[in-house]
Amino acid sequence: MCRWFAALAVLGAASLCSAQTVSMSGRLGDKALLMIDGSPRTVAVGTTVQGVKLVSISADGAMVELGGKRHTVPMGGTPVSLGAGGGGSDGGTRVVLTAGSGGHFMTTGAINGKAVEFMVDTGATTVALSAADAERIGLKYKDGQRGMASTAGGMVPVYRVNLTSVRVGEVTVYGVDATVVQAQMPFVLLGNSFLGRFQMTRVNDMLTLEKRP
Repeated sequence: MCRWFAALAVLGAASLCSAQTVSMSGRLGDKALLMIDGSPRTVAVGTTVQGVKLVSISADGAMVELGGKRHTVPMGGTPVSLGAGGGGSDGGTRVVLTAGSGGHFMTTGAINGKAVEFMVDTGATTVALSAADAERIGLKYKDGQRGMASTAGGMVPVYRVNLTSVRVGEVTVYGVDATVVQAQMPFVLLGNSFLGRFQMTRVNDMLTLEKRP
């Protein structure tokens, strides 16, 4: 698998941290099983715990509110940072990623508003995703520039496209170059077309991304 990623020049992984973090591990009726700043809580819809209000829950996750701003917390996903960089859909400026098992940085996020799972690659030229993921999120990748790339499995077709938006945590970047690969990929790979918009600092197992002005 490492050979495959290197051949495409793309890699990485993460869980999010910030002033306050929330993740969701399950639900019990109208209650969500939340982890708030590392503390397990059972929270009913409409209830506020540690300043975090549970607005609604679904099979896919929960909507929570902090300081008048709402955030989506995916079921079983990495912790979502609340209140970092001003919150809001576009106002975030900082994401902190911590290495998971295997030393990789992985996180859930969104491309053009559709949920995906990312793996960070500081050596990648662009964001890279499989044709299957591109089709799932409704990306018309075949309108892009076609080319070929060498992988461990041989030469495969690729398409160069431009993504309307890429979101990680509370940070959204617009107009991001990407490569769609017609081969199986377990994750969407975050390359330098996204990472290059940030000042990156790594200390041990923690990677901090500060959005450039």
